[in-house]
Amino acid sequence: MKLSRLIPFLDDTVSSWALEARLLRWLSLIWLFIGLAVLFSASYPVADVKHGDGLFLFKRQLITVFLGLILFNIIVNLPFHKIIGVSHWLLMLFLGLIILTLIPGLGTRGVYGTSRWLAIGGFPIQPSEFVKPFLVLQSARVFGNWDRLSWGIRIAWLGVFGFVLLGILAQPNLSTTALCGMTVWLIALASGLPYKYLGGSAGAGVLLALMSVTVNKYQRLRITSFINPWDDPRGTDYQLIQSLLAVGSGNTWGSGFGLSQQKLSWLPIADSDFIFAVFAEEFGFVGSVTLLVMLAVFATLGFIVALKAKSVIYRLSAIGITTLLTGQSFINIGVASGVLPTTGLPLPFFSYGGSSIIATLIATALLIRVARESNEAEVVPIRRQPPKPRRERRFLHRNKF
Repeated sequence: MKLSRLIPFLDDTVSSWALEARLLRWLSLIWLFIGLAVLFSASYPVADVKHGDGLFLFKRQLITVFLGLILFNIIVNLPFHKIIGVSHWLLMLFLGLIILTLIPGLGTRGVYGTSRWLAIGGFPIQPSEFVKPFLVLQSARVFGNWDRLSWGIRIAWLGVFGFVLLGILAQPNLSTTALCGMTVWLIALASGLPYKYLGGSAGAGVLLALMSVTVNKYQRLRITSFINPWDDPRGTDYQLIQSLLAVGSGNTWGSGFGLSQQKLSWLPIADSDFIFAVFAEEFGFVGSVTLLVMLAVFATLGFIVALKAKSVIYRLSAIGITTLLTGQSFINIGVASGVLPTTGLPLPFFSYGGSSIIATLIATALLIRVARESNEAEVVPIRRQPPKPRRERRFLHRNKF
C-alpha cells in the first residue's frame, strides 16, 4: 500500500472505485464537514466558559477526525476478508474494555453515576462506541454461516453478543444497548434465521429494557418527561423544552450560522446529544429537511450495496452498518425534535466525542469497502499473454463436434 493512501484526500485510486463507493465517500465527507462546522458553532460558548478557549473542543475534535480519516483510508484499501477475519478478536478486545469500565477505580464516572469511559494516556475512550462496527461484522459472519456452524459454536457466539449487550446495559447505557441489539436482530432477520428464535430474542430484549428502566430512576424520568414535557419545565423536562425551543426558533431558513441563542448556556449538552437542535435553529426547516434527505440517500446507497453484495456475509455487513449509522442519526434527531424519549446517543459526524467520530469513520469505511468489492469488475493485467495458437487449435479440434 502506498504511503499517500494513508493520508486523507491523497488517495489516487478513488477515481477507479465503483459508483456506489465514490458516492458514499463523498456523502460521508460532506456529512463530516457539515458536522464539524456545526460543532464549531455549538461548542464555542461552552468551551469558552469552561476552558477559556472557544476552540478547545473543536481542536480536540479535529485531532480525532484526522486519526479517524487515516484509519478510514487504511480500511477502504484493505481486502474485506482480512478485516472480517480479525473481527472476532477486535470484538473480544472491546468487550474486555467494556468490562473494565465496570470495575470501580478504572471506569470514569459520568452523570447519573454512569461508567462508560476509560482514561488511557490522559484521553478518555468509550469502548461501547468502538465495539459497534465489529459487533456488526462478527454478527454478519456468524449469521451468514449459521447453517454451517455447530450448535456449540452458535451458542458460544450468541453468548458473546449477549455479554456485549449486558456489559453496555450495566454501565448503564440503555440507548446504545437498544441500538446494538436491534442492529444484531435485523442482521439475524436478514440472514433468514427462524422466526421462533427472532421472536424469543426480541422478547428477551424488551424484558431487559423494562428491567433497566425499573432499576434506573433517570431512565424513568426521561420517559415521563417525553410523555409530558411541560410538567416540570425547570427540572427534568428542562433539557427537552430548550431543545424544542431551539428547533422551533429556526423557522424556515434559520437564524444563520453561528447565531443560535439556545446554545448560549440555555440548551444543555448542545455540543453532543442535542447538537441537532443547534443545527435546526441556525439552518431552519430547509436545512433540517436537507440533512434528512442526505441521510435517506446514504441509507438508500447502503442498501443498494447490500443488494449487490457478492456474498451473504458482505450483504449482512452492509445492512448492519447502514442500519447502525442511519438508525442512530434518526434516533438522535427524533430525540431533539421531541418525537422520541431522551437518550444519550450522539449524532454521527456532528456530536463532540473522539470515540464516536473514530468509530463512525471506521463503520463508514467498512461500508465503502464492501461497495468497492461488490461492484468492481475484475481487472485483467494488460501484459497478460494470449493463449498460444497451437493450444487453441487443439482445443477447437477436441470440441469440433
